[in-house]
Amino acid sequence: MRVALLTEGDRGGAEGRTSAWCDRLVRRLADHDFEVYAVGPAPGKGAPGVRSLAVDGPPPAARAPRGRAARRRFLDAYRDLVAALACGEGPGGHGPDGRQAGGDQEDGHRSDGRSRQEDRFSSGLYGLARYAEQDGGLPAALRSQEAARALEAACRAPGADRSAASAGPAALLAACDALERALRPLSAPWYGPDALGAADLCHATCAGPAALPGLLAAHRLGTPLLVTEYAVRLRAHYLGARELPPPVRALTSAFHRLLAAETYRRAALITPGDAHIRRWQERCGAPRERLRTVHPGLDAGGFARVGEAAEAVRGSGGDDAHDGPGPRHAPALLWTGRVEPGKDLVALLHAFTSIRAQVPGARLHIAHGGPADADYLARCRTLAAQLFPDEAADTRTPGENPVVLTDLSAPGAPALADTYAAADLVVLSSAVEGFPVTLVEAMLCGRATVSTDTGAVREVVGGTGLVVPPRNPRALAEACAALLRDPARRARLGAAARARAVELFSAEQNAAAFRAIYRDLAAGPAPVAAAAPVPFATTAEAVLPAAGIAGPAPRRPGWARPRVPATVGGEPA
Repeated sequence: MRVALLTEGDRGGAEGRTSAWCDRLVRRLADHDFEVYAVGPAPGKGAPGVRSLAVDGPPPAARAPRGRAARRRFLDAYRDLVAALACGEGPGGHGPDGRQAGGDQEDGHRSDGRSRQEDRFSSGLYGLARYAEQDGGLPAALRSQEAARALEAACRAPGADRSAASAGPAALLAACDALERALRPLSAPWYGPDALGAADLCHATCAGPAALPGLLAAHRLGTPLLVTEYAVRLRAHYLGARELPPPVRALTSAFHRLLAAETYRRAALITPGDAHIRRWQERCGAPRERLRTVHPGLDAGGFARVGEAAEAVRGSGGDDAHDGPGPRHAPALLWTGRVEPGKDLVALLHAFTSIRAQVPGARLHIAHGGPADADYLARCRTLAAQLFPDEAADTRTPGENPVVLTDLSAPGAPALADTYAAADLVVLSSAVEGFPVTLVEAMLCGRATVSTDTGAVREVVGGTGLVVPPRNPRALAEACAALLRDPARRARLGAAARARAVELFSAEQNAAAFRAIYRDLAAGPAPVAAAAPVPFATTAEAVLPAAGIAGPAPRRPGWARPRVPATVGGEPA
């Protein structure tokens, strides 16, 4: 099967794939023919099997067609698109001021539930795609003076969003630039018979601009479109657009919201990574009957080795962290992840003061990797030094701080699996979280966990760990102290956590799920079987003539007609 994998972001990586999960999927489904179409901020690196389109920098050098008919085709489509963007995000296609954006029905919706705003967006989007196919030069047309005037007219029209209506010349030009970058995939040279035209299936990794090639393939060729989101692209846009001027933010947010709704509507199947993402997709209009959760899969790797070792120790009747040669070490609490305010390490440090009071000698290891918020990391280091002065066992031993911060990306740093192996308990203190990968890693290692109830944490942990409210250091401390004081309970939870992670969150189950989905989508929709007749579905009263109604009586079924005895020669037989 030929699968077009539509991705967004960096095209780097050892094998030219766009992300770890895509790389794992391609490797595990080696019997399928994958071709990656990457839309990202930087030029492609020419990796084998990857077709790249850069959306940063100037557009491809091409002049917009000068013919009057071509300009009219472009402006008709572009006016529909920007009219949909400028009317705001109110329900039913209404702007924030309550005025209707347009439509032939009183509530702005058609009988199928789609709003007039969504219809105009869809008409404009596919109209621009036809223009790019027939006339070319779409990027130049999107940056032209005619496009800027059309956008200004839409923002000044009655019922426009208040933020969009306040746009000045600089904001209008910035919005035109942002829209051109987002729509650049419509002009990509990917729609011929040797590219997307040959694909049996399009698999988009988000419902953003990277899905545009899949939308066109579904619209023009009927190619099935599968959308998988392990992070909500619309939410990422909302978070990243906070620094934009209000008019630009209003217009670009409307674009991404309507694009997500159109992508969900066109998709043959949508596979969110967890219930948190599923709720976002349903709110954006994804049909519930086309949603199927497929959890992200992690390569067990070294985590499996740690988990197997823990199981072996438990099988021998010991505590995996404390039994064995050497002295009994102090209880160790581990936090891993990327240091940023959303992880709420300040609450964890305050909770650790109470943990130390209840479990003397306990130690906290903060192992961080990847890009960190430098200011927040410095704040955490300062707070740790203030709350926990260096301690020494006697007058001759150098003092040590019970809180240790380690950069796992630094040279000579321990491997992540070894870091988990040295921990008795893994804690997640986030105030904001998506899919908690660090919890899955800890579970694969057979470690018990204490987590805050954010994002998909409860769905991942199930009953194999303790879950407490976010931003509650006292509850976090009580749960951690309870497990640190009870090795037998930790061991039971750790064993259950490992079994759950292997069953639900392994790379094998992820690949098996997508293999089955690819097969089902390529086979097409199942034929609808004719319904078998249901006994007594039609009552006798339904076929009897009604009193007082003129006209011929309905034909009675055979069993309802009076029986006429057969006769022979005028006499009953």
